[in-house]
Amino acid sequence: MSDQTYAGVKLAVIYYSATGTNHELAYAFADVAKNAGAEVRVRRVAELAPEEAIAQNEQWKAHFEATKDVPVASNDDLVWADAIIFGSPTRYGNVAAQLKQFLDSTGPLWADGKLVNKVVSGFTSAQNPHGGQESTLLALYNTMYHWGSIIVPLGYTDPANFQAGGNPYGVSLTAYKDDIDENKAKIIEVLTNRVLNVAASLK
Repeated sequence: MSDQTYAGVKLAVIYYSATGTNHELAYAFADVAKNAGAEVRVRRVAELAPEEAIAQNEQWKAHFEATKDVPVASNDDLVWADAIIFGSPTRYGNVAAQLKQFLDSTGPLWADGKLVNKVVSGFTSAQNPHGGQESTLLALYNTMYHWGSIIVPLGYTDPANFQAGGNPYGVSLTAYKDDIDENKAKIIEVLTNRVLNVAASLK
C-alpha cells in the first residue's frame, strides 16, 4: 500500500457489469482509493437489456438482482469527480452498450467544458486473454480525448504488470478464470494511485 494520502481528491468509479467481474474490479479500485484517503463514489450505469433477456442467463440474472441497490451513475457524478475510473466488459473489442450510452449522454457537459482536465483511466474483462481487452480500453479512451481529459494508463510502471497480463492501457482480467490475485491487486493499487496522484497534482 502506498504511503501517499489523497485526502480531498474525489474519485468516481463508474462501471457496467453483466455477471459480476467488473463489479468486483470496481470495488477493488474503490477500496484502494478509500484506503489512500480519497473520497469515492462507486456507480453502475443503467442496464439497458430487457429483463427477459437477462433471465435467460443465470449469472446475469443473479448479478442484476444482487446489485439493484448500487447507485446508478449520472452526469452529476462526473462533474463532482476530480478523477474517474471507468470499467466495462469487452463487447467485440469495444465498450459495452450500457456504458457507451452513458458516455453518449455527456454531450451537454462536453459542450460546457466541464470534463476538461478530468483525470481518467479504465479497466475491462473478457472471457479469454485475447478477447479484445486492449482494444476495449483504447475504444473507451476515444470519448475522453474529445472531452479533453487527461488519460492515465497503467503502462509498465510496476513489475507486477508483467505477471498480471502485461496490458499497458489499464487493468484487464479474464472473466471466470482470473481471480484478483496478488499481482492483479498490485496493479489495481498502482493504477489507482497513479490516477489519484495526477488528480492531486492538478488540484
